[in-house]
Amino acid sequence: MHVAIGLVVLVASAAALAALARRFGVSEPLVLTVGGVAASYLPFVPEIHLEPEIILLGFLPPLLYTAAIRTSLVDFRANVRTIALLSVGLVLFTTFAVAIVVWWLLPVPFAVAVALGAVVAPPDAVAATAVARRIGMPRRIVTILEDESLFNDATALVALRTALAATAGTVSVWEAGADFLLAAGGGAAVGVVVAYLLAMLRRRITDPVMDTTLSFLAPFAAYLPAESIHASGVIAVVVCGMILGHNAPAWQSAASRIAERINWRTIQFILESAVFVLIGLQVRGIVEGAWHSDLDHATLVWSALAVVAVTMLARPIWVFGSSLVSHSLGNGAAVPAGELVVVSWAGMRGVVTLAAVLLLSEDTPLLAVLKLLALVVVAGTLLVQGTSLPWLVRWLRLRAPSRAEDALQKANVLQQATAAGLAALDEHITADTPPGVVQTLRDRVSWKANAAWERLGRAESELVTPTAEYRRLRLAMLRAERESVLRVRDSGTVDYQILQHVLGQLDLEESIIDRFDEAEEERVEPLAAPVAEEVCAHLRDAPLVRAHAGPDECAECVAEGLAWVHLRMCLSCGHVACCDSSPGNHASKHHGASGHPVMRSVEPGEAWRWCYVDELLG
Repeated sequence: MHVAIGLVVLVASAAALAALARRFGVSEPLVLTVGGVAASYLPFVPEIHLEPEIILLGFLPPLLYTAAIRTSLVDFRANVRTIALLSVGLVLFTTFAVAIVVWWLLPVPFAVAVALGAVVAPPDAVAATAVARRIGMPRRIVTILEDESLFNDATALVALRTALAATAGTVSVWEAGADFLLAAGGGAAVGVVVAYLLAMLRRRITDPVMDTTLSFLAPFAAYLPAESIHASGVIAVVVCGMILGHNAPAWQSAASRIAERINWRTIQFILESAVFVLIGLQVRGIVEGAWHSDLDHATLVWSALAVVAVTMLARPIWVFGSSLVSHSLGNGAAVPAGELVVVSWAGMRGVVTLAAVLLLSEDTPLLAVLKLLALVVVAGTLLVQGTSLPWLVRWLRLRAPSRAEDALQKANVLQQATAAGLAALDEHITADTPPGVVQTLRDRVSWKANAAWERLGRAESELVTPTAEYRRLRLAMLRAERESVLRVRDSGTVDYQILQHVLGQLDLEESIIDRFDEAEEERVEPLAAPVAEEVCAHLRDAPLVRAHAGPDECAECVAEGLAWVHLRMCLSCGHVACCDSSPGNHASKHHGASGHPVMRSVEPGEAWRWCYVDELLG
């Protein structure tokens, strides 16, 4: 019972601290760790001793999997060389840089020093992702950091395993290299096999509950077989997750994808929050053990500071050095210095370092001191780098993802999807299809695209768009419908399972509308700069703007007594008309009548153009 109570208190405390950090916009890992440290000194909190298997098997596979299924294979391939340099080259460079310092300062064998270097070498995926989410770094940097942190754990754990083997005997360079290749290649092979075995099952499962259950088993189904053949379970989980995530739209039903996404976000939040609290709870025992060791206190303090400094400095040295060498060899364009600075400073340590140091055997010389050094690296990087990274990004004025450009791209993609859907509708209409059904489908599929385009126009509070009115009225209808169903439920005249099914349908529709409401609440900055154009002769030949004689209004709407939503200009003749979100759809009707291919927005601050013929954005 006391174990169950402890777990409940741990999860509740972690959730409360994470919510507090989000409320005040500070680093979640740092707040959670500090909270754990404070709790470890409370008299009624027992001393926590974690087994490494709890972290390596209970925390690491699901955390890696939930990050891997959201990782873009396309982006990974585009940055594979940079990711390899960081996840393999940098980890090994840091391992031996720390090893040399530890071997020089402490009376330990070199193999033990290498083991500690491997322990503190890998930056943490959880810490990097948490900081990146909070400060809004440029998307390419976030991709590199997240993908790097998925694979650097494998490099560090293989290096640690080789170093531990060297403490018991001699290990040649060839043996170490072969062990690394076996771990990496074997892990990747296991991950691919497990992913496609699970895919065969997923294609035959339509129940979201069963599919989500299968998803919960996936990280362990990849990790355990890989570790059993002495391959890298970390790489197996990451490869399996990336394949399953990339192919989820083809292998899973929509309901299964929604259920999996929600459940894994919950699991990720609980595990991320709990693991940093556990790191803090380790502090008291580790500090006391090292303080009462045979090593004098001055040497202990200087060793801790030196290891933290080397760990933090090794990353910028490697990042700038490898970039300089790569550019001098002609391998790609020079990376902006600001991006290199941020990547080199985003080296927070966390869960893997905590777990890996526990793998050191009890007869390791100065074990308590080595544990303290690892803990100081985690705390130091979270405190120094984790708190200064947001300031550094702002000081360098790095351009975070533009919500305006994101909204424009979203509208573009939805427009293309809508066109494909309407084309499929035209192909499948038969003589027996009621016209009312066809019109309902056209209205429904156009609603999503129109809602996205509406977000790119004027922001005056008095402007009421059709989709905004639809949301307001439909939400009022849904509330009335739900109240009616609840009255029927309370009367006890209808079977409860039937009522649950009806309520579920209402909840699903309301959740879709809520998602659009969340997007609407985000204020979008003006699109003053044009986005990059794709290859399209119409966009290339059309001017950026054309003068028009009349006032800024849709003449057709004025004549028909309609209210327009957003204004668009034909770049062939300068005619101004309303967009497809308006009741009249006069911009599209002008294209249909005239054949003029390109229009542009004439809303204040916007400079994007749209080719009707090729359905491309410029």
